[in-house]
Amino acid sequence: MADRPKMLLEVVQETIRRKHYSFQTEKTYLQWIKRYLLFHNKQHPRDLGKVEIEAFLTHLAVCEKVAAATQNQALNAILFLYRDVLEQPPDWNIQAVRAKRSTSLPTVLTPEEVRSIIAQMNGVYRLVVQLLYGTGMRMNEALSLRIKDLDFTQHQIIVRNGKGMKDRYTMLPDSLILPLQSHLQQVKILHQQDLEQGYGSVWLPFALARKYPNVDRHWIWQWVFPSSKRLQNEMNHEWQRYHLHESGLQKALKQAVRAAGIQKRVSCHTFRHSFATHLLQNGYDIRTVQELLGHKDVKTTMIYTHVLNRGGRGVRSPLDN
Repeated sequence: MADRPKMLLEVVQETIRRKHYSFQTEKTYLQWIKRYLLFHNKQHPRDLGKVEIEAFLTHLAVCEKVAAATQNQALNAILFLYRDVLEQPPDWNIQAVRAKRSTSLPTVLTPEEVRSIIAQMNGVYRLVVQLLYGTGMRMNEALSLRIKDLDFTQHQIIVRNGKGMKDRYTMLPDSLILPLQSHLQQVKILHQQDLEQGYGSVWLPFALARKYPNVDRHWIWQWVFPSSKRLQNEMNHEWQRYHLHESGLQKALKQAVRAAGIQKRVSCHTFRHSFATHLLQNGYDIRTVQELLGHKDVKTTMIYTHVLNRGGRGVRSPLDN
């Protein structure tokens, strides 16, 4: 029996993996390409073009009122489809209605508020939130840490495949060294049990899995925050542990914020904002903060200088004289 022709989304997935994009990028691109095709009643993208792309992007901005970053994400996925999958590099000047960029300042917690939230948490989720605030990492960057990314000797963490597919260094807080080492002792016991039961492999990026076929069971490649359950990997059909799912962390944080009585909209990303703002308040150079956050342009980091001056802080009111 002849092999069936591959579906378009299967070809998209293979192309993404061949280019070694992150698993998060794969999920995002597949989602947007699927939505684009459904919007146009499952027509093949070869039969669609500039007008149809503009209609979809305009729909996102006008009807769904998505943020500018979300609209750009959809556009990047569609351009990837034409350029890299269909090998039809578009030379169109897309003129869709653009989503409005947010001008709101990020929510920042005070050090006291950070401490009160963390005090309401326990276990592995407490450790993850401490890392978010102590290092400035994004949520997915922290959850996808592997053992080899922690350098206890140099007191630093290597953040792999951050935004823009770039690696960077950030600090490993001294106060988290002992808690992390204690946590890893438990993770190692869990990994040893998996190995004894015939499991213990971990998902690796496509190129590494092909180049080093047996390395996926090595300790240094395991997740720092593994899931409590094993799931079957759709790619290789092996039963593996993935890292903790973000939904569990978000739920635990929401409960902690409520218990702490914080009247602010707090997400995992709030701790990244607070990390940057507090470093600037403590006198650190903005270029240093930019490097730790992994911002490509210092203009992105500059928003935290606006947060420092919000509400007239730093200017003495004449009434106080």
